[in-house]
Amino acid sequence: MRVCDICEKQKNEMKQYLIIANDGKDDGALDRRKEVRPLHLAGAKKLKERNNFVIGGAMLDDDGNMRGSIMIVQFETQDDFQYWYDNEPYITQGVWKTIEVKPFRVADV
Repeated sequence: MRVCDICEKQKNEMKQYLIIANDGKDDGALDRRKEVRPLHLAGAKKLKERNNFVIGGAMLDDDGNMRGSIMIVQFETQDDFQYWYDNEPYITQGVWKTIEVKPFRVADV
């Protein structure tokens, strides 16, 4: 493979993001998550259909209750990512209170 072929392949790869999100700690946090969860999962299914969802799931406390989420998502552009972020139900409905977004690259193994 020529160097320019490698550059072209990298240019066309989607940008990946690691999302580490913690739910609120208030008394209504778990109920709020459970209420919004169907909307969040429906959105994740749409992301998967469009090849934007890599993997994700809930972080659990010692009692097995959902207390946050980790997701790896990928998008063609930063604008596409921002659109998803601005419309993610766990964000718009106040489930996730602290959110870290980090550039990420899934290992090709």
